[in-house]
Formats: sequence, structure tokens, C-alpha cells
Amino acid sequence: MRRIAYLFGGLAAAGAGTYLVVYLYRWQWQRAMLCGVLLLVVEVLLLGIVMLGRLTRIEERISASDRRQRELAARQEDALARLRQPALEREETQFRWLADPADKAYVFVPVLMVTGVVLSGLAWVVQRIAAATGRPAERRLAGRLAVLTAPDPASPDDLEDLPAPAAVPPRGRTVRMAAVGVVGVALLGGLVVGLADLTQTREEHANDSAATSVVVKVDMRGPDTTHQRRSLAAEQIWERCRDSTSVPLRHETLGDLGDGLFAGVVRPALTDHDRLRLRGCLEDATLERAHLTVVGIGDADTDDD
Repeated sequence: MRRIAYLFGGLAAAGAGTYLVVYLYRWQWQRAMLCGVLLLVVEVLLLGIVMLGRLTRIEERISASDRRQRELAARQEDALARLRQPALEREETQFRWLADPADKAYVFVPVLMVTGVVLSGLAWVVQRIAAATGRPAERRLAGRLAVLTAPDPASPDDLEDLPAPAAVPPRGRTVRMAAVGVVGVALLGGLVVGLADLTQTREEHANDSAATSVVVKVDMRGPDTTHQRRSLAAEQIWERCRDSTSVPLRHETLGDLGDGLFAGVVRPALTDHDRLRLRGCLEDATLERAHLTVVGIGDADTDDD
């Protein structure tokens, strides 16, 4: 599922980036801004998917690490119990003569009992001292032996959950990745430089023609698409694009040709770059329920009407 999201997100980002470059080249700023916003949204979405995947893997690793820590602690306690088992068995061993029948009496029993009490007290003191000083050593020994204990039979997949050792990438792969990075940076730099060159406003040679004629068509949406509304929409868009060229269109007006077609004559004649900017401004203008299309644009001689 995540791969499908990556695929569609990558395709959407590639399409938005492509049309962003195209609209910037055509000087259609409204459409370029929309494509730029869409590109940012797709990039944020892809970034969120990547971060969600990373967080999920981190949570899984933390859970696996906690489980292994609990299992290691259990093994350590098991090893510690096994180390302490012989000492407990020795403590539970009784004197043999106490198991004899009670009807038998010995002369040395009182002396032996007193001596046994004294020796038992000394032994108890020595045992307590040894236990107090030997527990840290036993726990350290149990911790060292825990790695040698057998895994829990209820979880035979522990070895599969352990992280694999980091593999050292081969030299050829590193060289290829470096080459791909260099080529990617070069292509990105060429794209930025080329786009800056295409959208740069520079001084051009004057056009030798007398004027430039522009023919546009206005399409209206809605029930009230009257001729007056089309003419008003054409005039509004034309007035909005008067300053889109290097030479402001001050006194040029549009003439009505009928059927939604309008024509304008610009003097002096526009250069190729100004024509591109004027076409982009006219076709990119945002007007409610109206869309303007440049049908034709070209140079006109002095005697052309």
C-alpha cells in the first residue's frame, strides 16, 4: 500500500513540476502558482508518508528491544536461580544424628548440642557475610551466563527478529551513487538556469513591422452569455494585460469582429518575447465565467487594416 502511495505521489509531483515549468515558460502565472501549490501539497504528503513509515519501524524496533530485554532478564534470573540451587540444598541438609530415634540417649549429647549451637551461630554469621558479599558477584556471573542460555521455546523466531549486521556497501555501488548524485545536481542546475533564461526580461531588438495584430475569442459560461457580457469580459481582460509587455499598451483598443471574436492592433510591433508575455497574460487571466483564447497573433504592415 505504501509503495502504491509512493508511486502515485511521485507521478503527481512529476506532473505538477512539469506543468509548473511549462506555465512559467508561457508566462501564465496563475496556473503556475496553482501547480506550485499542488507540488508542495504532494511533497508534504510524501514526506508525511515517509515519516510515518520511519516512526512505525522505530516503534517496532523499540518493542522488539523491550521484549529481548525482558527475555534476557528472565534468562539471567534463571541462571541466578541455578547458581543458588546447590547452596539452598546444602542449607536444607540436616545432621545425621538428628534422624536417629529419640529413645536413644548419649552422654555427649548436651556437650554436642551446646557445641552445635555455637558452631551453628558462627556458621550462620559466616553464611550471612558470604551471602552479602557474594550476591553482586553471582549477579554479574549470571549476567555473563545469560547469553549462553537456550532461547525460550515459545518464541523460536527470536533469531529472525535480531537486526542483521550492517553490510559495508561495495565500492562500485558507492561510485554509482556518487555519479547519480552529480548527474542529478547538474540536471537540476541546468533546469534552474534554463528556466531563468526563458523567463528573464531582457532588452530585445525592435521589430521592423509597423504593428502587431491580435485576434482573441471569448467563451462565456452560464445562461446569460450575451454579446454585451462578452464584450465587457474582453475589455476587462485586455485592460488587465496592458502592462504585461515591455512597452505598455496605452492607446490600443479591441475591435468587435462578431461571434465572440475581437481584434486589437498594437503599435509599435511587439517582439517575440513580448508576444509570448501578452499571450500568456490573456489566456491566464482569471475572470468569472469567462475564458479568453488567443486565436492568432502576428505582425502587420502599415497599409494593413
